[in-house]
Order: sequence, then C-alpha cells, then structure tokens
Amino acid sequence: MNKTKGLDFIKRYTMILVLIVVTAFFAWRTGGAILLPMNVSSLISQNAYVFILATGMLLCILTGGNIDLSVGSVVCFVGAIGAVLMVNMKMNMWLAILIMFVIGTLIGAFQGFWIAYVRIPPFIVTLATQLIVYGILLMYIMLNGNNGQPLSGLDKSFKNFVTGSFLKIRGVPIPNYVWYACVVVVFMWFMWNKTTFGKNMFAVGSNPEAANVSGVNVMRTTILVHTLAGCMYGITGFIESARIGSNQANTGLNYECDAIAACVIGGVSFVGGTGKISGVVLGVFILRIIFVALQFLAVSQNMQYVIKGLIILIACAIDMRKYLVRK
Repeated sequence: MNKTKGLDFIKRYTMILVLIVVTAFFAWRTGGAILLPMNVSSLISQNAYVFILATGMLLCILTGGNIDLSVGSVVCFVGAIGAVLMVNMKMNMWLAILIMFVIGTLIGAFQGFWIAYVRIPPFIVTLATQLIVYGILLMYIMLNGNNGQPLSGLDKSFKNFVTGSFLKIRGVPIPNYVWYACVVVVFMWFMWNKTTFGKNMFAVGSNPEAANVSGVNVMRTTILVHTLAGCMYGITGFIESARIGSNQANTGLNYECDAIAACVIGGVSFVGGTGKISGVVLGVFILRIIFVALQFLAVSQNMQYVIKGLIILIACAIDMRKYLVRK
C-alpha cells in the first residue's frame, strides 16, 4: 500500500518534482545567481508570452495532436498591423488592440474551417497559413514607403499599458504584461475545467467518432478550438509589439517551437485527449529555467537550438511509448 501511494504521489506531482530538481541543479551550477530576485523577475517577464502561446497550442494538440505551425507568423503579423495602425494612422490605442484581437481570432477561425469542414490535415492547413500570412506580412511592411524597415515609434500610452509596472514585489517591478498573461492562464483554466466546451474538447481529442455519437458537434468544437487559439496569438501579438518595441518580419521566428516544447514537457499527449493547463505552466517554467541556466553557463545559442530540438524529440518519444503501453 505504501509503495502504491508513493508511486501515485510521484505520478501526480512529477512536473513539480522535476521543476524543483532542475531549479536546484542549475542554482548549484550557477552559484545561486539564477535565484536572485532580479533574475527571477527577468526570467518570468521575458517569457510571459510563452504562457499565452502554449495555452493556444495546447488547445490544438488536445484535439488530436494538431500542431499549429502558423504561430510565429500570426504573432508577427498582428504586431505589425498594430504598429502601423498606431504609428502611421494615429489610431486610438484601444481600437487598434481590438482590431489586433479580431485579426488573430479570424485567422484561427480560417484554419479551423479548413480543418473541420474540408478535412485537410492540420499540418497542411497551418503550414499553408504560415506561408500566406508571412507573405502578406512582407508585403504589408513594404507599404507607405517603409521599404521593409522595422516598425517602431509606438505610442507611449500603448507601451506603458503593456510594459509599464503598477506593482513591485520586494522592490522588483513586474511588467503589466506578466499580469495579463496570468489573467489569460486563469481564464483558460476555468474554460478547460469548468465549461461544457472544455469537456467537449477532451471528448473530441480522445475519440472524435465517439464524441459525435454522444452528441458533441465535432466540427463546431474544432473550429472554436482553433478560433480561441488564434485569439491567444492575437493577444501575444499586441504584447510582443510593445515589449520588443520594434516589429519586423522575423519577430515571431521559432515561437511555435517554444510553445510546442512547453506543451510536450508539460505532459500534453500528441495522440490527443490528454493535457492540463497546470502542466503546461510548469513546462514553461522548466523550459525557461533550463535555457536561462544555459546562458549563465555560457552555452552558445546554436547549441541551445540543438538542445531544444532534443527536448522535443525525447519528450514526444516518451509520450508515444506511454501511449503504446496503454494500447
């Protein structure tokens, strides 16, 4: 009985235990520098966008292992549109933010339509969307005599709204966008666990045929999943537009890799139907701690890409192994 309880405890709190072990190891290797309040604040603030992206990616993966490859292009496109609206057209900040949300949401709905109604594999749809959006982005930033130069000079009120700080913890300012990310995560957790839509997502991801027989509208659920994911990318776009302060064609490069890595580390299954918001949050923390520690240890950026790829590959291999054992 004690052995069984011990195994159950380890299975239930695996991610927390991994986070503690990883943090302790790198704190030892960096002489405790990684745990300094300023470094912890920097770790969280520089990667708050990953929390939002990862929840959007989690939605897609949950409904059958659908990886969204359009993430980076959509984030960059939304940010560029917001920059032009506020800088060149002098549009009101709130109206520009609303338009950015709507564009991200519409792109998600566009992908959901092709996946649900036309039955095109998600990989193909999101790859095509990535190319379409990126092409439109390149043409967009060439307009008005910009000639492809970075879009900067954002409205100060917009930058303060996103990157300002209304709260300090032990004298360390926490950017506003960190709190916005927290609000998004809480909302997604509630939707995930307390709504009929959340239950339908799990049903569709586990077995779409059985879900359809049980009365779940699989097509509508699939479209709503991708629409909500697009909304998450839109939110990230307006945050990154202000956080970076300069929007260019490669702003969202490899953002989808960060989201995918956070999901697989957080225990999201690529066969669909398995995943938790809490696991993804812990996955983001583990991933960020690893790479911040690698920077402290002077590991080159090129090697960090290799390590990130290996993390995704190994985590997916473990997930598939567990799936085959259960099957």
